[in-house]
Amino acid sequence: MRFTKIVFSLLLLINTSAFAQQRNCGTMEHLEYLESQDPGLLDRMNAIERFTERALAAPNRAVTGVATIPVAVHVVFNNSTENISDAQVLSQINILNEDFRRMNADADNTWPQAADSEVEFCLATVDPNGNPTTGITRTPTSVNSFGSSGNPVKFASSGGHNAWPASDYLNIWVCDLAGGLLGYAQFPGGNAATDGIVVDYAYFGNIGTATPPFHLGRTATHEVGHWLNLRHIWGDGPCGVDDFVADTPLSDASNFGCPANHVSCGSVDMVQNYMDYTDDACMNLFTQGQKSRMQALFGPGGFRESLLNSTACGNTNPQPSCNDGIQNGNETGVDCGGTDCQPCPCSGENIVTLHINFDNNPGQTTWQILDNGGGMLAAGGPYSNYSPGSSVTEETCLPDGCYDFTIFDSGNNGLCCFFGFGSFSLTDDNGNSLASGSRFGSSLSANFCLTNNTASCNDGIQNGNETGVDCGGPDCAPCISCNDGIQNGNETGVDCGGPDCAPCISCNDGIQNGNETGVDCGGPDCAPCISCNDGIQNGNETGVDCGG
Repeated sequence: MRFTKIVFSLLLLINTSAFAQQRNCGTMEHLEYLESQDPGLLDRMNAIERFTERALAAPNRAVTGVATIPVAVHVVFNNSTENISDAQVLSQINILNEDFRRMNADADNTWPQAADSEVEFCLATVDPNGNPTTGITRTPTSVNSFGSSGNPVKFASSGGHNAWPASDYLNIWVCDLAGGLLGYAQFPGGNAATDGIVVDYAYFGNIGTATPPFHLGRTATHEVGHWLNLRHIWGDGPCGVDDFVADTPLSDASNFGCPANHVSCGSVDMVQNYMDYTDDACMNLFTQGQKSRMQALFGPGGFRESLLNSTACGNTNPQPSCNDGIQNGNETGVDCGGTDCQPCPCSGENIVTLHINFDNNPGQTTWQILDNGGGMLAAGGPYSNYSPGSSVTEETCLPDGCYDFTIFDSGNNGLCCFFGFGSFSLTDDNGNSLASGSRFGSSLSANFCLTNNTASCNDGIQNGNETGVDCGGPDCAPCISCNDGIQNGNETGVDCGGPDCAPCISCNDGIQNGNETGVDCGGPDCAPCISCNDGIQNGNETGVDCGG
């Protein structure tokens, strides 16, 4: 571990209180605690990581534009000082918007990969019961200070405040944190009941109790970065450990203060990044790579996708429609599927249908489908906005091949029968069962293979018992040909005419064809051709082969 370079003689003059002025984020320690309590957490986080990799590899973003996230701030206080003002809360929301949209006044051009993350935040105006709200709750407590272990500030039963639904809100708890912590966050994949971030009241916003050198609101910016799946910029390890972002330089440890131009791992450290440990005045950017990683959470099947449909800020995000270019509402694809839009096409592919009957905790259920290489092809949940005992049907298009399906329960009790009586079934497009179950612990997996033998007369390929592309066989219209003995396609006659067949023979088409001996004359079918040596009076002759 690399420590901040401080002259030893100066160290002797610094008392212990000075060390409290170094940033201390408890997110990684909190993650270790959560993993010990939730055996399925690591699997869910790995699935989210594979989903992120697929999203980053796609040529275009699945969702374009700005994602707006409703925020609920829960102020939990033991005295009047900790009961920070509405104005201080609003100052923090403004800072989040400035930092994530790169509208912060201290933005500079030191790092050309600095980016507008296209994420915004609004204090909720509608509470979970549909009532008007300021987006700020206030809870007096007898607890002097809160630790991170067990998340006591997130539960009313332990002196804190219960979370609002994670599918609709970013929960931010503000309280007195123990142990010198400035804040901590929960990564995507954790329990919905504890989803969000916690910030000490002395480091929230930029007025009131905000205390230097962490008085500019960057603690919340840092923790929300974790909540949106960003790691510390040094990857919480030596030079060989990365933060999963390509355009942030490698570093061997955190930086404190603002050591500009500090070099580690053979490159200059990006000490200005919000995900380092530097002072608030030093931080000023997220990178394009970090932006892409955050935005992946909002794509179809992404862990934070449901926030795009939240109306907690009064319909800040566009209402779902069948032509808005994103998968939202109950659509099963981009602008298709669900109850309101046209069915999603599965051209030449297999339709796999997952039906889940929930137990009493829909928010604990997630699922994924992986290919043989471990790449994520589809995923869903958690279903926090669904009612206990309700159900959901998800359809996925898959090409021929073999796949791994896994359903997860973060409560480690499956779908039955501790807290309700749920179940699930996975079927192919012929109704054959691929996987099913109800009783399991943290997860249940099944491997299945698909082969598409079903012919369709409009899928643009020759399959099934078709004799041509979308034609022929017992199920489709006959294939158009110029020798099938019927007039079909764009023929103008039986097996003739049109752009594909030989012209049809007629005595008035202006060309010599068939067995005509002249243009539209002669032969057994047409009138004799007019001539002056045929031995008959015809045409405009006034006699046999003469006159006229």
